[in-house]
Amino acid sequence: MAISWGTIKSLLIFFGPILLPKALSYYRSLRASSRGPGQSVRPLPSPSFRALALLVSTAAVLLVLALPVFAPENLFARTQSRLQIPTDVLFNRLAALRPGNALTATDSALRLKFVNLESRLLYLRFGPRVLADCPFCASDDPRSYLYYAAPSLLAPHLLNLVLVSAATSDLIAGSDPSHGSTWRGFGALSAGLLSALDLYLAGSYNHQANSRATRLSELTPFFWQLRAFRYASLGALDLILAGLIYLSSTRRLFAAAPSTAARVEATTRALQTTKSRLNAVAIVKNAAARDEELRARGAAYWQHEGRLMREVMEERDVVEGVNDALQNRINIRDIMRDADAYALNVLPEGVPETTTVG
Repeated sequence: MAISWGTIKSLLIFFGPILLPKALSYYRSLRASSRGPGQSVRPLPSPSFRALALLVSTAAVLLVLALPVFAPENLFARTQSRLQIPTDVLFNRLAALRPGNALTATDSALRLKFVNLESRLLYLRFGPRVLADCPFCASDDPRSYLYYAAPSLLAPHLLNLVLVSAATSDLIAGSDPSHGSTWRGFGALSAGLLSALDLYLAGSYNHQANSRATRLSELTPFFWQLRAFRYASLGALDLILAGLIYLSSTRRLFAAAPSTAARVEATTRALQTTKSRLNAVAIVKNAAARDEELRARGAAYWQHEGRLMREVMEERDVVEGVNDALQNRINIRDIMRDADAYALNVLPEGVPETTTVG
């Protein structure tokens, strides 16, 4: 049963105000998940780029194949003939369009099969190759044509499933789940649903609906429509999958928070890096203290620094500025309290406190 455009508009008007805020809220929650700790947006990783290249290339090929120029020839559309045209007249028109006015082997096989109206209706349902090549099919048993056509119907789906699995494999997309393997189940399930839908449409179509058509414009070329839908839907699936991989691998959407083990490992690695740097600093200071020349240069530097600072602090402007700061802007008690807290945090526990004798 066809759904009119007016019905679609009525449904959109009724459900739009309800579903649109929910969709926006869901989108914002997904965006917020990418703004958590360690979830900042990053450039596209090279493994994800390989997966995207394979998926986009496959989608481009499928969408090109969906164009009518790559579809098998429709005899009725090519000869501008109605369904009830006599067989001899139909193929005489077709022969006039062929090189050398000679029919091809497929044309001759179809001419032998066009014995009644039912065979022509099956031609519009299953296409020229199935009707011309099937060795066991009969027009009084339409199911036999479906059995013969099933492998050719499912072949694009199986090939696309193999390419989707390859694009989301560790070999191409890498071991990081966000690079593609997260969407492998979605891609396989969607490909399976599309193949089941394709087979269902081919098996449930009522080809007798074309028997009442008296003009070419009234005919429904179901085989050619289903073929275009098949390749276009597979191409759209690959593009959607490529978009999902791009969003998740760049952490724009669907960014999963790192696991506890991953966070602990990252923290441990950072602490080890800091410790190694501190050890390097200690080694440099120890070497400088043990070397006589470096020790002398260090002592000379601090003597020069101390003399320079004393000279600066004895200047009148500096003395007045320090006195003004101590009296009006700086609270010595707060500074001493902060210094004591800092010293307690730096010094390890168990260090005996110094006592003042006096």
